[in-house]
Amino acid sequence: MNPLAQQLNDTIAKQNPHVYDMLSSLGKQIYFPKVGILSQSAEAKQKAKKFNATIGTALENGQPMHLKVIQDTLSAYNPKDLYEYAPPAGKPELRAAWRSKMLEENPSLSSEGLGNPIVTNALTHGLSVIADLFADAGDAVIFPDKNWENYELTFGIRRGAEIVNYPLYNSDRKFNAAGLRDAMLAQKSKGKAIVVLNFPNNPTGYTPGPEEGKQIVAAIKEAAEAGINVVAVTDDAYFGLFFENSLQESLAGQLANLHPRVLSVKVDGATKEEFVWGFRVGFITYAGQIEGILASLEQKTMGIIRATISSGAHPSQTFVLHALNAPEFKAQKQEKFEIMKGRANKVKAILDSGKFDSAWEYYPFNSGYFMCLKLKTVEAESLRVHLLDHYGIGTIALGETDLRVAFSCIEEQNLEEMFNLIFQGVQDIQKVSAK
Repeated sequence: MNPLAQQLNDTIAKQNPHVYDMLSSLGKQIYFPKVGILSQSAEAKQKAKKFNATIGTALENGQPMHLKVIQDTLSAYNPKDLYEYAPPAGKPELRAAWRSKMLEENPSLSSEGLGNPIVTNALTHGLSVIADLFADAGDAVIFPDKNWENYELTFGIRRGAEIVNYPLYNSDRKFNAAGLRDAMLAQKSKGKAIVVLNFPNNPTGYTPGPEEGKQIVAAIKEAAEAGINVVAVTDDAYFGLFFENSLQESLAGQLANLHPRVLSVKVDGATKEEFVWGFRVGFITYAGQIEGILASLEQKTMGIIRATISSGAHPSQTFVLHALNAPEFKAQKQEKFEIMKGRANKVKAILDSGKFDSAWEYYPFNSGYFMCLKLKTVEAESLRVHLLDHYGIGTIALGETDLRVAFSCIEEQNLEEMFNLIFQGVQDIQKVSAK
């Protein structure tokens, strides 16, 4: 094993052996090279005042070489904030700004024991990095039966982990904390579980209430007290889009410092929070650990990034940083929030009218981009195809009964027409089946 990796492992094992045991075999072997092109280039950037011939970029007239046809469209930005490589952990100013934003929006997150966010190529990449660091073949990765399908690829196919599902809702149509608890305790023989908490949930748009949040935290603590090392990953892709009296903060704060056997990992990003999907800017933040562990986990995370994408796109990071620092940022974001909230409320009003009760019920939702219909009389895939072919409406079929509708991309004035046409599609299929 590389001495740098061993040094990081020794630091983690000495300060919290449970966190060390959470690491995958790759996670234990990975490190960020201190002696190499990047480190030598960084040293040269500080000291090589006459000629710096270290890094694979090109300079002209003292600034990064660039094409006028590109810079003309980006003239508001300095070339040094666009064309140079961003550091593997991300633009330092952006990391600091995102950390401040997290602390402001999540009072339960303590600045003490909170790592510096590490920039990823959006949420999928962040989750993939966590999978590499913590998931080995056969490890249990636990998330609800209603989930984002990419979890299967990221943790199951790529890393060979065992996917463990539990029903998202209990009989009271609330978050099924008991199901989560049972799924974790079933891993006692393994001594380890990776738990993914995604709120607002994709595909249902559900976020638990404060009491449900306490139950989730209590279930994870119970698993830890039973001797299970829990990597608690909060997938906060849609953070902030809370339209009702649900949790208003990430559970990452309550999970930090919960128990020595619990590692709180927050994965979030500007992607959906700031409506910049194509920018691909996300973050990984470790919470509730002492400085040595935070620094070691950061180095290992940087090692995975260096070994895969080397570093994230610099222009996107610059654009997001500019937005976060802009005085108009909060007001403009609130404006978009109100539009999204209006669409969600309109959907509920339409569905609560009773007009469609013969065709479907809907799963509880209160946040995010989506909601899900539970169809009563037709199969979801048949309806999805029929809506596309006959009405030009796109939806997502999930299993036999569930149809996901993204109200985020439908103007409020068009929502009622859309649901009327979905209902008409159900009736069309029923008429054909009756013949």
